[in-house]
Amino acid sequence: LAVFLCWLQLAPAEDQTVLSEHTKLSNETLLWGPYRPNLYFGVRPRIPKSLTTGLLWAKVDSFTEVQKNFRHTCEQHEGMAGYGWDEYDVRLGGRQTIHDAGNNVDITTEFVKIPGGAHGGSWGVRVKGTPREDAPEHLVTSVIFYAAMEGLGSLQVSNEADDLGIEGTVRMEGSSNELGDFAVEVTEGPETNRHPPRSHKSSASKPLDRTIVSSLQVEEANIWQAKALLFQHMKTEVDQMIELYGNENAPPPWQIFTIANNIREGNMHLVQKVFDGAFEKAAEAISGAIESATKSFSERFSRVLAPKAPFDKQKYQAFARSMFSNLIGGIGYFYGDAIVDRSYAPEYEEENEGFWDETAEARQRQGAVKLEGPAELYTSIPSRPFFPRGFLWDEGFHLIPIADWDMDLTLDIVRSWFNLIDDDGWIGREQILGQEARSKVPSEFQVQYPHYANPPTLFLIFDSLIDKLQKPSSPKGSADPLESIRSAHLQNPENAKEYLRNLYPLLRRHYFWFRKTQWGDIKSYERDPFSTKEAYRWRGRTPAHILTSGLDDYPRPQPPHPGELHTDLISWMGMMTRSMRRIAEIIDETDDVKEYRGYENAIIRNIDDLHWDEKAQTYCDATIDDYEESIHVCHKGYISIFPFLTGLLPADSPRLDAILDLISDPDEMWSPYGLRSLSLSSPHYGTGENYWRSPVWININYLAVKALFDLSQSAGPHQQRASKLYTDLRRKLVENVFREWERTGFAWEQYNPETGEGQRTQHFTGWTSLVVKIMAMPDLQRDDGRVRDEL
Repeated sequence: LAVFLCWLQLAPAEDQTVLSEHTKLSNETLLWGPYRPNLYFGVRPRIPKSLTTGLLWAKVDSFTEVQKNFRHTCEQHEGMAGYGWDEYDVRLGGRQTIHDAGNNVDITTEFVKIPGGAHGGSWGVRVKGTPREDAPEHLVTSVIFYAAMEGLGSLQVSNEADDLGIEGTVRMEGSSNELGDFAVEVTEGPETNRHPPRSHKSSASKPLDRTIVSSLQVEEANIWQAKALLFQHMKTEVDQMIELYGNENAPPPWQIFTIANNIREGNMHLVQKVFDGAFEKAAEAISGAIESATKSFSERFSRVLAPKAPFDKQKYQAFARSMFSNLIGGIGYFYGDAIVDRSYAPEYEEENEGFWDETAEARQRQGAVKLEGPAELYTSIPSRPFFPRGFLWDEGFHLIPIADWDMDLTLDIVRSWFNLIDDDGWIGREQILGQEARSKVPSEFQVQYPHYANPPTLFLIFDSLIDKLQKPSSPKGSADPLESIRSAHLQNPENAKEYLRNLYPLLRRHYFWFRKTQWGDIKSYERDPFSTKEAYRWRGRTPAHILTSGLDDYPRPQPPHPGELHTDLISWMGMMTRSMRRIAEIIDETDDVKEYRGYENAIIRNIDDLHWDEKAQTYCDATIDDYEESIHVCHKGYISIFPFLTGLLPADSPRLDAILDLISDPDEMWSPYGLRSLSLSSPHYGTGENYWRSPVWININYLAVKALFDLSQSAGPHQQRASKLYTDLRRKLVENVFREWERTGFAWEQYNPETGEGQRTQHFTGWTSLVVKIMAMPDLQRDDGRVRDEL
């Protein structure tokens, strides 16, 4: 299958790290990967300032379109008919297909890991190009692979320089303290690969049936700008060609848009091949490993995440596998500095009326805005083209299906996030690490503020871990040789307890940071709930947004007031407190268990006392009116059902009738494509930015599906109704995301509640991939059309 093969081999070296055998094996299988998810393809290790690689390609049949045609970083609306991983396992590898309609070619990349050695073994990639149906008879494609060494270490081309280019394999040899000695090889490809004919005399000095190699010495901070560096380098070659042959006798585009044959010392090396028509590479060295990885993925997916009825039909199989593969294939390794405002300006307490103007002025001062770090983060991402970085509240949702696939990987990612915590307990809600990450973010959004929170969704993963520990299941019939690594914390509960004990001080610090910074004012406004302490308010509020809540433009009380209390935040705090209690129980922190249980009970009582509106029959935010009295401001939608979504309402709660009515009413939240973010009856429905004011979001719908399923499994007055709603909502969500994936080639950030069409960010394979988890949930539909329970 492929264009050319890149093959990295690592020499054996002494392993100086003292690790348990399990941790050592896990680290080795996770060391290498396509951990540059912002690129269509780029491999690096989980090591700061190390070897980094990437791939570029373009159709080169025109002088005017070449610069536009070159692909490197994933971009929206770049002429793609869809792209992404068809199947991928972070420990083994997988296959990605890129339907590049703009370049008339489908690119396939197959990445695979080969065990052996002391630094994660070796890896290989095969690249294949297949002209699309509308391609010209002679489709000329230029493909450029590059490898660079970011930090200390060496990387040199070992081939002898040849002014005509390299025949055969291009070999680079390198060395670094972390990797030891290694080699990167780029093979020439089989004789069936065709190259452009020698139709111009320039081809005598630069024959395109050879491989062109050029070495550059690049400032370390600029290596990530490979495409710009390529254009800068290529321009010199183009200018020389034009000067030599003139505009009237210029070489054809595929000849002129080439790099220099210039092997020398450098820290970045470009390897170019130019093909006519289809190109592929039959690389026997990795063929067996690719076949093995494919077989392993299929076996594991069928056992762990297989869609259940009615989605067990063949047409859903490729969809489910692709959605999950793109989620896990979006895992990246990021390293760099971050911009943080450590001024701790008193305005940031948001205690005065009109505080949003004061905070805006404080932000403009930027007196204590500075670069911090560098830091490293191992995380999945929401979207390769638009959000190629870590988002705190997204990550908890991302890890829900990944935890089923590979709990060890999941806990590794969770630990990476908590390693970012500062002395106060804050974790930045958006991790924009380094200049490459900042290049995708408008300047006004780059600064992080240590009083800004984000929904603590990573605690959903601790609940998942504890649930699995309390209901252990053996990996029946698994042929996966890595099962003992993936499930080490589940197969040996002591490993899980030790993990939680080590992380617990950071979790506790983070928990009390929330309580300290996001508290809500009860006493100043004569509120009389069960507890005088359990109330919460998001900081970072403006009249238009609460970006920190994650629900950006969802309607809130107007104008903002320091006496506001937010339903979603107290619900998240209830979920977080329950999780902390369960963790403390597991690791035998008995005094802490009692403390958390008290907080948990008080939060649940206060949710009703502070947020339930008897007249509106829904949960509402609270604010202070002109008479200094506490009132409810009710905007029916996602906010209204947060106590239910976070699992804080018992099966016999008197609030459930109204909540189920709201969910199921077509004039409120129910749509043919999932639950609307805001009630159809709201005067704010579909207004303004319309970000969280009508669209269907899969992450919140997943919480609803799970809550309905849990309710359907609990004996009580709502069991049958919850079963039916669960069945109907599950079907609507999956069918629509699948239909749009088939129609457009993409998963989407959100879905239109009137048409079901995907909208906003394309290739949003973060929490939209929760559809895979929804498909794998039990089918409660009986053959006679009635619903059943699973008990």
